[in-house]
Amino acid sequence: MRGPLGAVIGRYPSSDGNAQMGGIIRHNRKCRDIAFLVIFIAFWVAMIVNSSFGFNQGNPLRLTYGLDYKGNVCGDKHAKPGLHELELRYWLDPNQVYQSGLKSNQFKLANARSICLLDCPIPLEDQLSWVCDYPEGDIHLSMDDWINRNYDYYEFLTPEMRNSSLQLQGPCYPVIFPSVNVYWSCQFIARASNMSLRHWQQMGGVKINEDIIIDKSIHRSINSRSSVLKRYMADIGKAWPVLIVCGGILPLFLSVIWLLMIRHFVAAMPWITVALFNVLIVSVTMFYYLKAGWIGNNTISPIIGEHDPYIRVYGREINHLRAVAVLMTSIMVVAVLTSIVIVRRIIMATSVLRVAAKVIGEVQALIIFPIMPYTILAIFYMFWFSAALHLFSSGQVIQNNCNTNCCAYDLVSKRVNCDHCCGYSIHYTPHIGVAILFHLFGCYWATQFIIACSSTVIAGSVASYYWAGGETSPEIPFLPVFSSMKRLMRYSLGSVALGSLIVSFVESIRFMLESIRRRLKVSSTTTPDSWIGKAAFHSSRCCLRCIEWTIKSVNRNAYIMVAITGKSFCKASAIATELILNNILRIGRVNVIGDVILFLGKLCVSLSSAVFAFLMLDTHKYRSAHKISSPLFPVLVCWCLGYVVATLFFGVVEMSIDTIILSFCQDSEEHQGTAQYAPPLLIETLNDQNEMQRLTQGPH
Repeated sequence: MRGPLGAVIGRYPSSDGNAQMGGIIRHNRKCRDIAFLVIFIAFWVAMIVNSSFGFNQGNPLRLTYGLDYKGNVCGDKHAKPGLHELELRYWLDPNQVYQSGLKSNQFKLANARSICLLDCPIPLEDQLSWVCDYPEGDIHLSMDDWINRNYDYYEFLTPEMRNSSLQLQGPCYPVIFPSVNVYWSCQFIARASNMSLRHWQQMGGVKINEDIIIDKSIHRSINSRSSVLKRYMADIGKAWPVLIVCGGILPLFLSVIWLLMIRHFVAAMPWITVALFNVLIVSVTMFYYLKAGWIGNNTISPIIGEHDPYIRVYGREINHLRAVAVLMTSIMVVAVLTSIVIVRRIIMATSVLRVAAKVIGEVQALIIFPIMPYTILAIFYMFWFSAALHLFSSGQVIQNNCNTNCCAYDLVSKRVNCDHCCGYSIHYTPHIGVAILFHLFGCYWATQFIIACSSTVIAGSVASYYWAGGETSPEIPFLPVFSSMKRLMRYSLGSVALGSLIVSFVESIRFMLESIRRRLKVSSTTTPDSWIGKAAFHSSRCCLRCIEWTIKSVNRNAYIMVAITGKSFCKASAIATELILNNILRIGRVNVIGDVILFLGKLCVSLSSAVFAFLMLDTHKYRSAHKISSPLFPVLVCWCLGYVVATLFFGVVEMSIDTIILSFCQDSEEHQGTAQYAPPLLIETLNDQNEMQRLTQGPH
């Protein structure tokens, strides 16, 4: 049977039997769960090795720009020739583009001859314009001169070169179709220039196919799932100032403001939080409608730069935004209705938050303590995002193995070459996928670990305050936060590593099962037909979410008991679970509404980050030269980062409430319903007889 904790965490007898003074939470401890700390350290070594692979093999430019026929990444200044400003991929031979769009043809667009340009060429009205290959061999032009001549050196060609050009074998190719910059690829518009086509025919050029297939072939390549995913990852890299401001600095500022307001305006904060939450979630939903094109004319466009307003090109990104807009509408309706329901119980939340506010007022270091784990997380995330971009782009550029006719004039060998004329593609091996999944899991585990460390330090600080009898006791440490940090670093890191691993593992299992469920749903197009199948289908989802919530809740209380008792994680979980079960009605009635208000507060901070991210991404910088494909991923990342930062800071209030309530219940159990160690501030807060009875005796 579990013994009393008062002798452990309050005044405990020394070896001579006298009451020990100044011994608050400083009884004999030892390191716990060391094996899991070793596993965590080994995991970090593996994370560093995994990331170094990405830094060595990856090139984030591949996520945005395409490859030319030599295997160079457009925009790469280290390529040969240098392509620093040449970021647009252009397919030289329109007939090859046409062939790649035919279902009966095995020719692929990746094998079509493409080069990197500064802008997309358009046909001239009075003459035939040309786009020629990179200057080399007998073409003595610099890259700058080639660009200044609009990539045209047809007048310098020998008769042999001109004849091969008229056969669409280069080195120069006619500009017959207008093209527009769509995500750094020149999208052909199947609307041939009559004047250019007439000039081409008069010169004796081979037949050029005109069909909408030319449009669809490039469009299909640009909007493939892999291309869209790469663009989303590239968006995160391009929008790094937005992530720093809206995902880091802004939530830090808002979280500190919220804590200070809880400290000084605790009665008004629940009302302010609920009202602000409703305003923000409506604002975020409206922004999604705006970018999806359902409100106003501010819809995102895949076309970069100036273009003919009559040209309509749609990307897969717009469909994703519309799907998220519909999802946000459902969430908004449920959230607003729920917030209206809890308004009647906000008074109860105020009494709970008052407890934490008074504790924070006494242990003032708790307000600034989260800056330390925040700084650690900020450094980790910068490293993690950089490594993630390199991992996602760490495939090998290899030449395709094709057996098609793709002959082209070689300026170096001075002849038409039909050997090794296949294009290049980025080849991703299976181990890269495993490395990316490992990297994602590492991010979640590291985040949970740092949050758990912060929660344990806060719990230890508040427990020191409680079991010392509050601010009037001479036993409270001068700096309880630093004392709690010392105990964590010396004894409990293994327990924290185990708890964070459990949460990460359960969340990963749930994510994999959800992925499998979605794939099965897509393959079968519907949920199970029978009512038994439907019941099992939906109940399994509910059970997984309940298990996840339960483990997170148990973990939070386990960290409190680890900080108080110094026990191993499993033993602390057992103690916390028994204490909760014995006092479930009192804890539940007092604490649930407080947790809801804190959760809404976290959402307010994260939604504010999302709103400001939308506003920053709407500036000219991210709509022109540094255009992002969609605000979806940067906004979601800012939303998640804002929530993580808010969790760190709001954990001060959350853990203060939980620690005080658990300590109060334990104190009451040990002393026949009378809490002996409860500080005067807590007694003053709970001086209402009904509230005190609800805490100490439960409902009748």
